[in-house]
Amino acid sequence: MLARDQVLSKMIIILIKTSMRPVLARSAGVSLALAIGAAVVPAHAAQPVVVAVDGTLCDLTKTLAAGAASVTCLIPPGGDPHSYRLKPSDRSQIAKSDLVLHIGFGLTPSAKKLKSPGTVVAVGEVALPSYGGSDPHVWHDPANSAAMVRVISSSLAPVLPASDRAALQQRTARAVAVLQALQSWEAKQFSSLPPAQRVLVTDHRTYSHLADRFGLVEIAMLDSHTTGGVLRPSSLKTITQEVKASGAKTIFSPSASPNKTLRRISKATGLPIASTPLYGEGIAAGRNAVSTATLNVCTIVKGQGGSCDTAGANALNAQWSSIR
Repeated sequence: MLARDQVLSKMIIILIKTSMRPVLARSAGVSLALAIGAAVVPAHAAQPVVVAVDGTLCDLTKTLAAGAASVTCLIPPGGDPHSYRLKPSDRSQIAKSDLVLHIGFGLTPSAKKLKSPGTVVAVGEVALPSYGGSDPHVWHDPANSAAMVRVISSSLAPVLPASDRAALQQRTARAVAVLQALQSWEAKQFSSLPPAQRVLVTDHRTYSHLADRFGLVEIAMLDSHTTGGVLRPSSLKTITQEVKASGAKTIFSPSASPNKTLRRISKATGLPIASTPLYGEGIAAGRNAVSTATLNVCTIVKGQGGSCDTAGANALNAQWSSIR
């Protein structure tokens, strides 16, 4: 009896194993299919990494990228691109970048030897290939900024996903349109000045592109009359005569705390120093490229006795900020 029960038990076990084979096979097939499916579904690719060296260029780049790329700005608002030195953290960011953008024309000497696994573009030099002057602050002419926008856009396109490129072109067109409107607005502000008062007296030659575009006389007092940044005693009289004869009503400083040399010249000429500084090296804190440009123009025009359309300036800033 016991032997018969043992035989029956073995037969039942064999039947169970045999009947389960199709189920196990189907389960294994489902598991394998899921594994294969998981292998072929692409993970979300990391955003392209873009490094923009100076503040103005960074704002243009961020406006065009609009979140489609991770944009890092090296020089903060108020920083001096001429004396900027790359930090270890900057080099680390550049080392993993897909694209590095700088103005060129020697604006930031430390940018000359940038090494990146991606593309390095001197945006100003590409945008203005025929420029042979010595002033690298090319963005103060809105037409130059528009040309730079086109270069930035063409540099961004290859590193962005294909699905983002149509939107990039739309943002580029909008940015160029705002900069063209900015140029028209600036021309109207300067036209409020009599020709004899279209004078810009500053410390260093920073606004030649602005001056050339709108017919201003730029007097960069210290470039030709200082040694190591210190005013030569024999030059004070020369500068005083030049400034008095220029038709200038105001001296413009790059800082809210004018240096000793500017204060000496102000005292010698009897001209006040504008209470609002000009932002020649980048963007003002809390502002963008367009609102910094309108701030500079209003400061110059008001200082020289003209009027400024602040409502128009605010409208331009709103248009620029709305680009997404």
